[in-house]
Amino acid sequence: QVQIVESGGGLVQPGGSLRLSCTTSGSGFANYDMGWYRQAPGKERDLVAAIDSGGGRAYTNSLGDRFTISRDNAKNTVYLQMDNLKVEDTAVYFCKVRSGNNAYWGQGTRVTVSS
Repeated sequence: QVQIVESGGGLVQPGGSLRLSCTTSGSGFANYDMGWYRQAPGKERDLVAAIDSGGGRAYTNSLGDRFTISRDNAKNTVYLQMDNLKVEDTAVYFCKVRSGNNAYWGQGTRVTVSS
């Protein structure tokens, strides 16, 4: 079982920035594929960005224009830097760990973009 702790959510004005962090337990982080998902009220959980164990990155639609996913294997942490936030980015953001055939989810961190 992988323990996951997410942080960095909060209330921000449109145009602002936030950096989400997701830290895992154990020593296998470097081999994990990681992803950030989000779920807005009344909607399904959707992929935002992913980074594999080799550092390859992928983004959904045009989110890569404003969001950047990165990882620090020495800290067992994956980050999601979110810039120029919009009201429609409001959601609970979840970290997903994929290790082989197993997947683990964090508890989520809430991001609210509002003036």
